[in-house]
Amino acid sequence: MTRILDLNVDMGESIDGWLHGTDQDLLLLASSVNVCTGAYAGTTELITETCQVAVASGVRIGAQVGYRDRAGFGRRPRDMSTTQLHDEIAEQLDTISHIAKRVGGAITYVKPHGALYHRVHHDPIQAEGLLGAVIEHNPDLAIMGMPDALTLALAAERGLGTITEGFADRGYTPDGLLVARDQPGALLDSPDAAAAQALQLATRIDSLCVHSDSPDALELITRVRSTLEAHGYLVQARA
Repeated sequence: MTRILDLNVDMGESIDGWLHGTDQDLLLLASSVNVCTGAYAGTTELITETCQVAVASGVRIGAQVGYRDRAGFGRRPRDMSTTQLHDEIAEQLDTISHIAKRVGGAITYVKPHGALYHRVHHDPIQAEGLLGAVIEHNPDLAIMGMPDALTLALAAERGLGTITEGFADRGYTPDGLLVARDQPGALLDSPDAAAAQALQLATRIDSLCVHSDSPDALELITRVRSTLEAHGYLVQARA
């Protein structure tokens, strides 16, 4: 029996276009692309180009929303009210939806980025802000997050689709959270280690993430994908 697993990658996050073709090569190995919405990185031109390549390649497009913090790449925590975050996310969703539509595509899911990803994992105030903006924008959008995230539980209660996610290139703590990026073991930069972790996670998640800014990201995603396929997985976005 063929098992299906989505492979997602973060894209559109630089400020000077494709990084020597590496980003485009990474995108073509993925089945879903989390496109930066411009709040914490990226440019309108890069977001447009990323969506164009995704549409041409049949890769599913997701909106990667985050704190408006370009200096900190969206990785610095922010205290915001439900309304404040709602308005910030709503603007980002409008922006990327317009761009995707203009190139013949559409966003189908939303994934928080960086510090927001970790905050909505447990904070009901900000989780409500995120989900409220998504429902208002398009209640057919799914929410991506870790399996035990508060965001996914609240999304399911509100009738939104959910996509459970694991990370091939990030270290995990004993309680199943990601190791903080400033701590030892935060990143798995060995393709063999990432591939082994991918197999361990595959039976428990819908989608596996590889970061485009990981060391040797192209080699890493190539190994992860080939290993999954060798073990009977079809790399494909779930309907």
